[in-house]
Amino acid sequence: MVVQASASMALPVAITGGEPAGIGPELVLMLAAYNQLPGNCVVIADFHLLEARAEALGLAVTLLACQPGDPVPEGDRVLAVWHCPLGAPCQPGVLNPANAGYVIDTLQLAVDACRNGQAAAMTTAPLHKGVIIDGGYAGFTGHTEWLRDACDKEEVVMLLATDDALHTRANDWQHDGSLRVALVTTHLPLRAVADAVNAERIRRVCRILTEGLTRQFGIAAPRIAVCGLNPHAGEDGHLGREELDIIIPTLAALQAEGLDVRGPFPADTLFTPRHLAAADAVLAMYHDQGLAVLKYAGFGSAANITLGLPMVRTSVDHGTALDLAGHGMASPDSLKVAIRLARQLADTQSASQSS
Repeated sequence: MVVQASASMALPVAITGGEPAGIGPELVLMLAAYNQLPGNCVVIADFHLLEARAEALGLAVTLLACQPGDPVPEGDRVLAVWHCPLGAPCQPGVLNPANAGYVIDTLQLAVDACRNGQAAAMTTAPLHKGVIIDGGYAGFTGHTEWLRDACDKEEVVMLLATDDALHTRANDWQHDGSLRVALVTTHLPLRAVADAVNAERIRRVCRILTEGLTRQFGIAAPRIAVCGLNPHAGEDGHLGREELDIIIPTLAALQAEGLDVRGPFPADTLFTPRHLAAADAVLAMYHDQGLAVLKYAGFGSAANITLGLPMVRTSVDHGTALDLAGHGMASPDSLKVAIRLARQLADTQSASQSS
């Protein structure tokens, strides 16, 4: 086996290993063992954790440590590692709050590498929100919100896309099972959603979504179909007034700015081929309104994208799967999609900035 530094010297996609007791570490190891890592990559994780998990699962992977800014070694069944030490020993499937800081450290290292020109993009394996909170990070609500705050952004947008939507030609999308769904609100209790759906948030999200679809997906004039908040989009005010008082006037103002935002549409009929064929993305008002449909359409082969950050960030469409950790039974397909998309979005964004 020949191991060499990347001949192209292209910046790597930095992959965070996620919750160390979950499936994240073994998914990266599987992709390396099967020679399915999409291009130049490096994983940010505890080197010894990866070593032990690979041995336990019988995965033939050569782990090579390197530092941010160094050429990334590549080769058959080679995995480059930026070592980040665990806070405490780790057992697959068993959460330990003492490793909450480790998970945050891997994220910070990835953010710093992207912002310092040492990584082209970042892809995150799943973490466990509860154990991070238990580990002393009160108020932690997820990757998206942590990255927003770490990058000093007022607003970011969560967008999920199925694998077939990643390869569709810009502005030539006919619905064929592919789907892109963005969210106005993310990880909020349902009781808090209605109060969070306000004109300013909708404006910011629509602008970020339009810019992200243009800069990262290369869609010149994105078309966004917007869900209503209430059943039947409020039924002319009989089932709630948020559509009449907030959503409709806000969309009209955005249309006057030149944004192609349409709706609000009843969410129970918007996700049908006739409506989706006329949209490049759907904007849902809350998490399960949009993501239940997307995950039904493409669970395991979709990716999560955070728009509005100073770097490209993608993630998997699933959780830590603690019951599968350490058994080698989890599928690495979503992680593979997320890494490939990170590279594609970074390349598209770089081309748009240089043109």
